[in-house]
Amino acid sequence: MILGIDTSLGTAVALVDPDGVVRAEVASDNPLGHAEVIGDLLVQATEAARTTAAHGSGLPASGDDPITHVVAGMGPGPFTGLRIGIAAARTFALARAIPVIPVPSHDAVALGVLLAAAFEGAEAGRFAVVTDARRKEFAYTVYLGLDDDGLPVRVAEPALVPRDLLDDRLRELDAARIEATSVSAALLAITGARAVAARRSLAGPEPLYLRSPDVTVAHAPKRVS
Repeated sequence: MILGIDTSLGTAVALVDPDGVVRAEVASDNPLGHAEVIGDLLVQATEAARTTAAHGSGLPASGDDPITHVVAGMGPGPFTGLRIGIAAARTFALARAIPVIPVPSHDAVALGVLLAAAFEGAEAGRFAVVTDARRKEFAYTVYLGLDDDGLPVRVAEPALVPRDLLDDRLRELDAARIEATSVSAALLAITGARAVAARRSLAGPEPLYLRSPDVTVAHAPKRVS
């Protein structure tokens, strides 16, 4: 099984088979409480997956851990929240000596849009996945279709734009606006599974913050009285 973890918007955890069957998926929509819920969601998801296994899925209900990869949502997203999910993914993987697969969070949303369109026999066309980056800014990534590996094709990499300029920017890019308020950890895991099967890397090890953190190193020592 493949574990997916994303904290770019809310907090989401899922366990998925390599063939795309979702064994467990849990989430919290709270955009601020990532650290408070991530541990509980990991427990809930793994316990739910073991329950599924005990009811004839063919997965081991006990003994060897069936999780072989951890897919981490790399954003774009706010600095603190994004770090929590990535740290949880890396810690979980380190404890089990299994690989972490970094995946842009917007890719998971795009895969959902493209699969839904294909199910309806329609074409999604060129579209932009848009998420609230706070401070009156939006993050967006532009996509057009699926490639031969079943992965969304990025035609413009993640970028930030002021809220009031978003629609103008998307008109320039000829991209329909798809605004996402959550990221499915199951779709993230499926995207990661397809990348693993194709032996492809979708993102580097660094999170997609898109802006620098507020905290900076002081230029001079503070005076102490």
